Amino acid sequence: MKSKITVALAGNPNSGKTTIFNNLTGARQHVGNYPGVTVERKEGRCRHDGVELELVDLPGTYSLTAYSAEEVVARNFIIEQKPDVVVDIIDASNLERNLYLAVQIMELGVPLVLVFNMSDQARARGYRFDLEKLSRFFGARIVETIGHKGQGMDRLLDAIIATARQSGTFSSGAKTGQDRLTARSSIRGPLPAGSQINYGREIEEELGRLTSLVQQNGFPRAKFNPRWLALKLLEDDKEIKSMVKSPEIQAQIYRSQARIEKRTGENPETAIAGRRYGFISGACQEAVRSTIEIRHTVSDKIDTLMTNRILGLPVFLGLMYLVFYLTFTIGGPPMDWIDIFFGWLGTTVASWWPAGSQSILKSLLVDGVIGGVGGVIVFLPNILLLFLAIAILEDTGYMARAAFIMDRLMHKIGLHGKSFIPMLIGFGCSVPAIMATRTLENRRDRLVTMLVVPLMSCGARLPIYALIIPAFFPRSWHAPMLWIIYMIGIILAVGAAKLLRTTILKGESIPFVMELPPYRMPTVKSVLLHMWERGWLYLRKAGTVILGISIVLWAMTNFPGLPENEHARFQQQRQAIGAQYKADEQKAAALLAAIDNREAEAALENSLAGRIGRLMEPLLKPMGFDWKIGTALIGAFAAKEVFVAQLGIVYAVGEADQESDSLREKLQDNYSPLVGFCIMLFCLVSTPCMATIAVTRRESNSWKWALFQLVGLTALAWVLTTTVYLGGRLLGLG
Repeated sequence: MKSKITVALAGNPNSGKTTIFNNLTGARQHVGNYPGVTVERKEGRCRHDGVELELVDLPGTYSLTAYSAEEVVARNFIIEQKPDVVVDIIDASNLERNLYLAVQIMELGVPLVLVFNMSDQARARGYRFDLEKLSRFFGARIVETIGHKGQGMDRLLDAIIATARQSGTFSSGAKTGQDRLTARSSIRGPLPAGSQINYGREIEEELGRLTSLVQQNGFPRAKFNPRWLALKLLEDDKEIKSMVKSPEIQAQIYRSQARIEKRTGENPETAIAGRRYGFISGACQEAVRSTIEIRHTVSDKIDTLMTNRILGLPVFLGLMYLVFYLTFTIGGPPMDWIDIFFGWLGTTVASWWPAGSQSILKSLLVDGVIGGVGGVIVFLPNILLLFLAIAILEDTGYMARAAFIMDRLMHKIGLHGKSFIPMLIGFGCSVPAIMATRTLENRRDRLVTMLVVPLMSCGARLPIYALIIPAFFPRSWHAPMLWIIYMIGIILAVGAAKLLRTTILKGESIPFVMELPPYRMPTVKSVLLHMWERGWLYLRKAGTVILGISIVLWAMTNFPGLPENEHARFQQQRQAIGAQYKADEQKAAALLAAIDNREAEAALENSLAGRIGRLMEPLLKPMGFDWKIGTALIGAFAAKEVFVAQLGIVYAVGEADQESDSLREKLQDNYSPLVGFCIMLFCLVSTPCMATIAVTRRESNSWKWALFQLVGLTALAWVLTTTVYLGGRLLGLG
């Protein structure tokens, strides 16, 4: 017997599955990808009554039919990994639609627990459930929960343990959970041996023929339930049909499908789905009653404003503006504290060497590590606040409304309404956003969406905006400038999608129906967990990828250094000033500092990074950039945040022993607000990071589209930035 219980959490999107997963596992969870695909895999652990449970949060899906990668992953995990218990999270206020997935899991013949989540909302709508009767229909224990309040979690864990024991996959001496469950379970005594739907004489006859053939040859019996397998073959499931090697089974599939269609007047897939919904409807009629007339819910009333044809878009834009305003306003003080800390740390580390010494190790630690990584970590408060705001909007149900509001616009530019979901995810990171395009059935829609997703301002660009905006614009313009740059990205993405859809990727878009979940009050725990997950990824990147790149870029800015004769020339100038201004120490110090800065700049210009920057300068000048900005743009290709780290390294060279101005003040001294805006515009539009290019190649299965994205966006960035800079100069803004 196993020492722990493996539990798979399944459920429709917006059923509260992730909230329950977070309630049960807390911080004891990790995120990765399923082998061979880009669908996210979340796992966590918990203990209950001395029993260890390992929970896997399956992708949200409406069914187990193999239409999308999420459905295939969820189905294959249940079939191949054979979890001890499958828990299906159901929105109890939307029971009939949610039970379709439960029926499909039930047909797999696996140990099942049904969770009627949001039971408070169901009661508020007047629904009452006969749980024991429903348990008998589905052959599963049913537990009522209120996920956002954390209610019913102990009962759920009791039901999981009892179901695992009854199925024989787990045994433990402790029986306390099972004893408690007996007193408050939705079902008394053992569960039925197995629940299955009767599909009617026409379908059942063909099912019997196919099941018999499947049992005789063609499939490993231990892996698949033969009846379920026969159902999938009748439904024309492409993945299952591809496994069929027997000509006898193939011929029988064709004959059975033809007979069902002739007798029922429907294709087998439609007929089978109709019988499933009939089973669900009959079960609900027997065991669910409504005590009051269904009235318009609070969600419906709120939606009269939030999804209004006229007011919906201004409300959305206003909420985005509020998010950016709070990101800067609340994030300002903690950002200053972190900045002060890294300034103190750099000064402290520099003090370990004698004043005036030019140690390579000192420069590496102070300029490369502390200056590079510290320059990125300082923006962590802004990142956390942005992710906190997005988590609140997601958990309340508003993000689904944002997609609904944008749906009309998406259709006008020739895109599927679902395309807006990856574009929203792109505000966090382009990599998972491109992965999310797998929910789009049409390849053209997928390609267009993944090509324009990088135009959404990801979290990695926020440190660039957070550096540039306060450096060049007054405080009252901080939120408006951030809002403007985000809106430019959205407008460019819409325009680029329209252009692609009318030229190289022409074709019809598939109609889209979006489910709008009811508004919910997000829990503090769930929101903080979502914020921390994304914030931790940013911190981890700062401590690994950005640290490594910062060290490489530091080396590129320090080597090969000045030739010996050039160094000797600057030394002679120092000696001459020392002899000439012996009596005027203050003037001598000022002139010596100027020589130090000229020598540092000459050394930087002679370094590998400086030489590359000089080579790029003819392309950079029309945008208002110099070779120093060019060196920072090189690092930004590895990770956008590195742009800030590299500028910190460039402007720290030669100044480790002095109390120097902040990076923002140095930028103010060297560039105009017009150049500052052009930096943000170029970083918004230009070359996506290496990870984005790699995932585009993997998702499109073609280097052609990845290189098209790389070259196309960089060319667009150059044209736009050059136009804005030259136009600004003509208007006298430079």
